[in-house]
Amino acid sequence: MLPQHITVKVQDALKSRIVATTSVSGGCIAQSYRIDLQCGKKFFLKTHPSQDFAKEANGLNEIKKSGAIAVPEVILYEKNFLLLEWIESGHKPADFFKKFAMDFAQLHRYTNNHFGFYEDNYIGSMPQKNIYDTQSWSDFYHNKRLLFQMKAAEKNGYVTTQLTQAFVNLEKKLPQLMEGSENVASLLHGDLWAGNYMVGKNGEAVLIDPAVYYGNREADLAMTMLFGGFSREFYEQYNKSYPLAPNYEKRIDLYKLYHVLNHMNLFGTSYRSQAINIMENL
Repeated sequence: MLPQHITVKVQDALKSRIVATTSVSGGCIAQSYRIDLQCGKKFFLKTHPSQDFAKEANGLNEIKKSGAIAVPEVILYEKNFLLLEWIESGHKPADFFKKFAMDFAQLHRYTNNHFGFYEDNYIGSMPQKNIYDTQSWSDFYHNKRLLFQMKAAEKNGYVTTQLTQAFVNLEKKLPQLMEGSENVASLLHGDLWAGNYMVGKNGEAVLIDPAVYYGNREADLAMTMLFGGFSREFYEQYNKSYPLAPNYEKRIDLYKLYHVLNHMNLFGTSYRSQAINIMENL
């Protein structure tokens, strides 16, 4: 059963009575449902008592503005719930990853003058600091991504001498490691792994659960590589559609590091040794 106040607001907005509510699995933060209306339409609803869904709605709308790739339409949102278009699942055609890569590259051609976003949002349930303050990608990535996660780890009691020393050594080499990286602020999904896209009814890729900001596109690609689930054709076609800067492969682990640190802060110290290994290898 949905909370009564959400039921009333959804029914008022959609001008139809909810006749069925079905729990949908897959998320690790919010409760998710398919809701069926008396008029025959279906929608997707996410709820959480303390999650600010305005952030997710704004991210989906920002991606939609690009016109590059499909996202669910935002129907209604308040602080503790988000109502979206219901996406009917389809099957991956043979050229799914090729078309996905082309659309993803087009998303990254949608750019801004500054790195970040007009508001902070979330990466999972962790705050993600975005407020515009720099036109330097290296400064933004250092301060808003790596340093923020390290400070959060310190507050969580996850920092060790080895982790601290590895980070200090990394900071000294950041300018060298990021040399040659594009200083272009592309619109990023921000948290794209295999669980954050769907296959639409026509076989198209549909992006969900974004953590959007404007940043270096290599960071978006790095996240797709962290847990797998994307084909070799995806990366080959992406590079054909929007060629990457020379030696981008050497920076992929640097961009994976943000997500590994974030996972440590979200899920505990089992990710700490992975973070240390990445930093020491870099």
